[in-house]
Amino acid sequence: MSRIGKLPVPVPAGVEVKVDGVTVTVKGKLGEIRRSFAPSIKIVPDATKKQIVVERASELATDKALHGLTRTLVANMVKGVSTGFSVNLDLIGTGYRVEQKGKSVVMQVGFSHPVPVDPLGSNLLKAETQTRLVVSGPDKELVGQQAARIRMVKKPNVYTGKGIKYETEVIRRKAGKTGPGTGSSA
Repeated sequence: MSRIGKLPVPVPAGVEVKVDGVTVTVKGKLGEIRRSFAPSIKIVPDATKKQIVVERASELATDKALHGLTRTLVANMVKGVSTGFSVNLDLIGTGYRVEQKGKSVVMQVGFSHPVPVDPLGSNLLKAETQTRLVVSGPDKELVGQQAARIRMVKKPNVYTGKGIKYETEVIRRKAGKTGPGTGSSA
């Protein structure tokens, strides 16, 4: 039995879960998320205990693999509509900055032109400071995808450290070139 898959998903107050065959709809204060799952996995909401139980139909390797995954996806749906997810991005470099333009943001990251970024789906983009951007929303997958796309605009340079990085990301710096006139003795 999957250690993760057998754990029930607690449903907080204010969250409504509806299962229609293989489609699960979760509605909460931050929005609504709908997702379809494999037919071999059974999702059973228990209204009396305020939880969701995920069961698998057989002991096939594919069903075992989908068991824990399905439970985690359902748990992320419930957490997303109740509290949401967010990713912080830092802009590092001289002149690198971000500013809010309505629901979108505009970044200056060393190009000759500004880079506008529009939110994906139900995501919210917020320029917290001139060098900090927050991507938040109810869908963990969309929040991560949006953050990854923004980071791809200007990845951190391993020699200078300039670029867009996740708040928790550690950039391992490389030593630059050494040669005559740089003070190194060979």
